Amino acid sequence: IGGGIKMNAGCFGKEFKDILLSIQAINKKGNLLTIPSNEINFDYRNNDLPEDLIFLSASFKGVKSDYSKVNSEVKKMKSLKEKNQPMKIKTGGSTFKNPPNKKAWKLIDEAGCRGLQNGDAMISQKHCNFIVNLKKSSSQQIEELAKIVQEKVFKKSGIQLDWEIQRVGIR
Repeated sequence: IGGGIKMNAGCFGKEFKDILLSIQAINKKGNLLTIPSNEINFDYRNNDLPEDLIFLSASFKGVKSDYSKVNSEVKKMKSLKEKNQPMKIKTGGSTFKNPPNKKAWKLIDEAGCRGLQNGDAMISQKHCNFIVNLKKSSSQQIEELAKIVQEKVFKKSGIQLDWEIQRVGIR
């Protein structure tokens, strides 16, 4: 949940900002904070929350609805996801942010990267904005593959793809 809040994750036209009421967190000074969502400036896959927060909990708004309607909607969304995204295989989710008025997957596909491999890291055949771990890919192989994709997309389109995945550690 913390990662979803921090990057304003979303799919199918909805983002965390659309349902978040408030967060409870601790800052680096040890202060306990409750921050209402209307005090957070959300952007596409970003917000202005301080980097040092440790999220403890969050409150979300829901809509009361009939069980069968909710169940039907969940099944529909699950089916769409299974149809369009790699499932039951190791991925980090969408790799790159969508540039303004563009789809990252389409730019990657047009640059000829569908199925491109580096060791056990591969651009998904199903959805080009997913890097899949075929067996035992290292983070280095994933980073190298992503860099190759960024270079090919830039060469083809002049567009620089930015990471959507939040990477930590030594690069």
